[in-house]
Parts: sequence; structure tokens; C-alpha cells
Amino acid sequence: MILDKFIGLFSSDMAIDLGTANTIVSIKGKGIIINEPSVVAVQHDRYGNDKILAVGQEAKQMIGKTPLNIQAVRPMKDGVIADFEMTERMIRYFIEKAHSRKSFIRPRIIICIPYGITQVERKAVKESALSAGAREVFLIEEPMAAAIGAGIPVSDPSGYIIVDIGGGTTEVGVTSLGGLVLSKSIKVAGDRFDKAIIDYVRQNYNLYIGERTAENIKIEIGTAIKLDTELKVKVKGRDNSGLLSTIELGSEGVRSAIKEPLREIVAAIRSVLEDMPPDLAGDVVDNGVTLTGGGALIRGIDKYIADIVKLPVVVADEPLLAVAHGTSAVLDEPALLRIISNQ
Repeated sequence: MILDKFIGLFSSDMAIDLGTANTIVSIKGKGIIINEPSVVAVQHDRYGNDKILAVGQEAKQMIGKTPLNIQAVRPMKDGVIADFEMTERMIRYFIEKAHSRKSFIRPRIIICIPYGITQVERKAVKESALSAGAREVFLIEEPMAAAIGAGIPVSDPSGYIIVDIGGGTTEVGVTSLGGLVLSKSIKVAGDRFDKAIIDYVRQNYNLYIGERTAENIKIEIGTAIKLDTELKVKVKGRDNSGLLSTIELGSEGVRSAIKEPLREIVAAIRSVLEDMPPDLAGDVVDNGVTLTGGGALIRGIDKYIADIVKLPVVVADEPLLAVAHGTSAVLDEPALLRIISNQ
């Protein structure tokens, strides 16, 4: 214990929100210092060797624009590691960037993971971080981190529902007494919204657009409810004849495009509500539902969910950073870390 405290004086403990869309890194005492896309650009040579060209924002700019020998890879898919080697290299890059190689003692690292990933996947995440330079690795589940980051008193003997709509997964959790009483993870979230928009534009306008364009459409005019004044945006892409074309897309079209993923998210929330112990159900009626994650920024999503589940729904402050803030907060609370971390 004394040795751990001594080591802690010279190492910068770190929290990592390893998301499908973005990786956010916090340093104890400094807060968030890195917030970049979870993308790695790799160059392949004729001998089968790989070279990392870029990681994060620079790599994301290359998506859909690379020559044949360069590939922009998203090593996280649907909330889990799809490419172990690239995930390890990405984590190593972010650790080295965060520390600027100034610390001579390896850091303790807390990593946020989706609820329900397998033991094999948990082991892969830990081994990636250890191989990338961590002294010790703790894992905490995303719904708990989101709840802490949203300001929910997770240690209270009262039930709270947290819904984190990320890039690859939506996590629904019920917290009480420092733990998750119930939780459900579905692979329907921001990426599915983007794919739905791509399919809608292709089917209705015969226009082919990429992931980045779909994401921009979602951010600019995405809505879960009918708006008083329809929003519109110009969309450029390739038509069936192979020529470049521009259309005008409205928010009503986007609402139609994403209605099915939204229904699946609400179905997951209702499933958790149906399985909830009666005593906690009474708490939830009073406390309502808290939304976090990038998906919580879709216009009117709180009203859309509230109308169906018949509970008050609020969007957390800084929903995009709630999981990162929650993961980081645990660095300062050793007792809470022992309770909620999954070793």
C-alpha cells in the first residue's frame, strides 16, 4: 500500500473511454487531454508489412479517400474490439501522446468497457493496455461510468436508469448501491443511425454517400420528432450513373430514416423496465431516465422516449463526455473503484 502511494507520486494515472467512435483520455489531476476518433490509418507495403501513418483525427480525415495501399481502420466495432493488434497500437499511441514520455513510471489505467462483453474480450482489452505500457488495468462497465459522469448518486440505495447511446452500442443500466442491478447492451447506436441515413438517401434519391457525410447529416438535421420548422441541408454524392450530384435533404427524411434504430433503443429500455424489481420501479418513477452519449444530442430524442415509456427523460450535461467524466472520476475514489471495477 505504501509502495503504491509512493509510485502514485511519480506516475500519471489515466482513464480511457475506449469508444467505437471516439477515444477520450483523462489524466488524474488534469482532466480530459485527448478526445480523438478511434481510427488508425495503416499503410501496407508489397512485403506484407504494416506501417501506422496516423491515429485519431488525422486518420479519420482519410476515411473514404485512401489509395489502395492505405487503409483507414476502425479497430472498435459495435462496442468491442474487432482488430486486437490495431486496438493495442491505438491505445499505445494515445498513452504515449498523453504522457509525452515524461513519466518514468508506468501508469495505472482505468478503461471503460460495454456491459456484457465476453471474458475473452475483457482479457483482450486488459492485455492491450498492459502491452501498451500500463502498470495496472481496471475495467468498469459503461452504464456505471455514464451514470457517475451524469451526476447520478450511484452509491445511494435508490434506483436510477441511465441510457448511454454511443457509437457502436446503446447501454441501458439501473444503478443502486454502487452497482448495476440490471443492464442491457444492444448493438444499435450512432453507427446504425449513420447506416440508416446512407440507405435512405440511396433508396429515395439514388445517391451514394459515405459514412462521414451521413454523420454530418445526423448532426446537422437529425431529429427523433417532427420539428415546427423543418431543417434542410445540401448533400453531395455519386448517383447511379456514376456522376456527382447534389440534393436537398430535410429533417423529416432523416426522422423517417432513423425511426427503426430508435424503436430498437426504446424496446431495450422497456425490456429493462419490465425486469425491474418492484421496489426499484417506484424509485425510477420519481428519478426518471437520464440520457448520455452522442445519440442523446439527436433533437427531441428525450421527448420521443418519454412519450413511449411514460417516464420523465432528461439529457445529461455534456452527454458526449459523460462516460469519460465518470471513468475519470473513479481515479479519485479508490473505494468506489474497488466496488465497481471488474477484475
